Amino acid sequence: MSQKKRFLLRLDMRLYEILEKWSADDLRSVNAQIEFLLTEAAKKSGRWQESKNKSGDD
Repeated sequence: MSQKKRFLLRLDMRLYEILEKWSADDLRSVNAQIEFLLTEAAKKSGRWQESKNKSGDD
């Protein structure tokens, strides 16, 4: 399992409530939903390159 960086994230309450509902709709935790959305945005922008070893060190 890849290591995860922990950090504090402050969000507007309305945004958090939207993410909470969205993550429930997608059967994810809020944390997993945020990570998914950020990963998708990084891929879409061309900043995320898939590695061949899939070690999570991208």
